[in-house]
Amino acid sequence: MDFDFSDDQVSLRDAVARWVDKAFPFERRHALAKAGGATREVWSELAELGLCGLAVPEAQGGMGFGPIEALVVMEELGRGLVNAPYAAGALVAPALLAAAPGDLQAAWLPRVASGEALVVPALQERAARYRLQQVSTRAEASAEGYRLSGHKSVVPAADEANAFIVPARLAGADDAGTGIGLFLVERASAGVSVSGYSTQDGARAGELALASAPAALICTEGLQALEFAADVGIAASCAEGTGLMERLLAITVDYLNTRKQFGVTIASFQVLRHRTADVKMQLELARSMSYFASMKLGEPAAGRRRALSQAKVQLGRSMRQVGQECIQLHGGIGVTDEYAASHYFKRLTVLEMSWGDTLHHLGQVSSRMQDTAGVFA
Repeated sequence: MDFDFSDDQVSLRDAVARWVDKAFPFERRHALAKAGGATREVWSELAELGLCGLAVPEAQGGMGFGPIEALVVMEELGRGLVNAPYAAGALVAPALLAAAPGDLQAAWLPRVASGEALVVPALQERAARYRLQQVSTRAEASAEGYRLSGHKSVVPAADEANAFIVPARLAGADDAGTGIGLFLVERASAGVSVSGYSTQDGARAGELALASAPAALICTEGLQALEFAADVGIAASCAEGTGLMERLLAITVDYLNTRKQFGVTIASFQVLRHRTADVKMQLELARSMSYFASMKLGEPAAGRRRALSQAKVQLGRSMRQVGQECIQLHGGIGVTDEYAASHYFKRLTVLEMSWGDTLHHLGQVSSRMQDTAGVFA
């Protein structure tokens, strides 16, 4: 099996890396985080590169690329610690809008591809604990279409978005797997209230309150689309985490080769070299599982869902060990706000809890094992 990237994929990686190096140094990232994390300007710059249309079909003004191209982009954005809602707006939202009627796709996907509109998923509720089928937000039919009432939590870039993709219950109990519809709600609509806040990693999120808010129907059987979109989000977080860990390790090795104690660089201490080797091993385990996750996105739901949970378990373990070890290898400077390593650590911590934390996905892997276990089952 050939694991090499194609020439086009290498060119895409190089283009994103050049933009990160030129336009998004750590100083800019730090300033954005201190100012509250608003990054709509960064979203527009990514659109100028064509990246907002990466997963949008060519017929809707996008590039029509697949999961491997998304992996390449997310790795580079991770290395640069780019705090923009890229995965939510450019990868997950188009995956959900793919289930929409043609007129709704035509109204929004070209605007997403151009960067004019930021559409984000609003999936989580306070009692859900990462369970996509746990939906208490209600949808009621009206003369104009549908109206939604409910509350969604930790919505990415909520106070910067133009619209939200919202799962709401058409029928059944709050934890039923059927009766879940998907809807598009414009932020400017009556009955929509957004309360934004900064997140621990210097980005933005918010609470979305809906009080009989008008909504456009995407589909009436939404759980399958939700599960696929969540898997897209998991694969994106795995790729971003790989890029983050690779850069954090490089920062740490550079520090070990510079910092001196007893007249020698601390990189010469055997115990620190062994710990660094353990970090490198975790990085490579994470990288292989990130590739595995992206390659599994095109498979049937049962195998895909188990594979993505397996990947998230490994990435969660790796992100925690790499983040903690690298900070400890730095000592006190590693936790200062002015030093880049602390921001990489915080982003890794948030990613570990995104799209289901390690414990959640360990349970998912366990529940989906039949006669055998492991990634080769």
